[in-house]
Amino acid sequence: MIANPQSIHRASFRVYYEDTDAGGVVYHANYLRYAERARTEALRDAGIPHAEMVERFNLMFVVHRAEIDYVRPARIDDLLVVETETMDVGGASVLLRQTVRGPTGVCATVLIKLACVRIGENKPGRIPPKWREAMLGMRCATNAQ
Repeated sequence: MIANPQSIHRASFRVYYEDTDAGGVVYHANYLRYAERARTEALRDAGIPHAEMVERFNLMFVVHRAEIDYVRPARIDDLLVVETETMDVGGASVLLRQTVRGPTGVCATVLIKLACVRIGENKPGRIPPKWREAMLGMRCATNAQ
């Protein structure tokens, strides 16, 4: 895992047999699993793990929307790199772009909108400053404003 301030986060994952269909190609829903793992690692590497936000503020991020564009298949034993970058941060939401790259190029692009909600209430909650700053730090230079 690589975390650089003011940059895209990168996380690597190997494609295992269990991730594939009968033809040895990554099953389409597993791209969401790779994206989830990469988001978790990005937050952890930025020093803002999910568990801390839950414990300190009774808040958590939930997926509000996911859009996936499949470009080319990933296959068994490929090493994938999931790039996570922040596109926008609102008061209670974050828009991320996650690009899954394999040995032959981009396999999929995932746009994820996360909502920050109060646990047990399912009502929006403002993103705590430490989390907001870290999410803003995961913007690439072309997205920084």
